[in-house]
Amino acid sequence: MAHFSRSLPSSTVFARPCHLALLAVLATTALPSTADARVGGYDGIWNVTFATTRGNCSSGYSVPFTVTGSRVSSAGGGRVSGKVNRGGAVAVQVSVGASHASGGGRLAGVNGTGSWKGIISGDRCSGTWQATRT
Repeated sequence: MAHFSRSLPSSTVFARPCHLALLAVLATTALPSTADARVGGYDGIWNVTFATTRGNCSSGYSVPFTVTGSRVSSAGGGRVSGKVNRGGAVAVQVSVGASHASGGGRLAGVNGTGSWKGIISGDRCSGTWQATRT
């Protein structure tokens, strides 16, 4: 998967609805360690970088998410709701105006990966994401 290093302030991302769906994908496919399986083992700020693989949506944006216990929320704005279980499986939904997206995957240690899909500014898009806990 290509690595994207472009980063935007969270206020810029939420000001542009086409980027909101990119926020919807917080998860990974690596196996969690024993320490991560405890409650709160994923707590912190996760920087999530999104890639669009289908559709006409922007790609390569980095967005912060907050994990507290089993809850996933935005670290910068917008309506974000999601859960992470003890094994690191994540499911997240994001909506801003008429744009909405959902995503899932798995967190492990300080990394994560997953996929997302949604309708952003009227375009159906989907892709992948990578996360790093800061």
